Amino acid sequence: MSSHDHFKQPGWFTVHVFNPLVAGLTKIGLPIAGSRVLEVKGRKSGEWRKTPVNPLSFEGGRYLVAPRGTTQWVRNMRVVGGGRLAGHGKVEEFTATEVPEAERPPILRAYLVKWKWEVGAFFEGVGPDSSDEELLEIAPKHPIFRIE
Repeated sequence: MSSHDHFKQPGWFTVHVFNPLVAGLTKIGLPIAGSRVLEVKGRKSGEWRKTPVNPLSFEGGRYLVAPRGTTQWVRNMRVVGGGRLAGHGKVEEFTATEVPEAERPPILRAYLVKWKWEVGAFFEGVGPDSSDEELLEIAPKHPIFRIE
């Protein structure tokens, strides 16, 4: 498996308890620490798929980072090029552009400053205080999309 195919499979608790709980709370307007529900059309089925995400505002842009790697939502986003974010009682449509690997380190650092408490286990010991080289080394394993 190449680093571009990197994926950390969520456990039973995450799939059956945590993600549905976060998605449910977010949908009714009680997001946990700014989480949202990402809705992306399936690349094969065309049906809307939902998953909780942690959007990041950074240097005037908004980003979605894939802490678990090349997930199904990442694969769908690469094909359909956009989706919707739900939360705070509203749904926002967006288009998405994948960020090149060389440009990911500062975004990964900002994401880890904000979200390491929740997603740090997926970054193999790399954190917000890691060097630019270490962040660049893991960048291929964590796709990032700029959303507008």
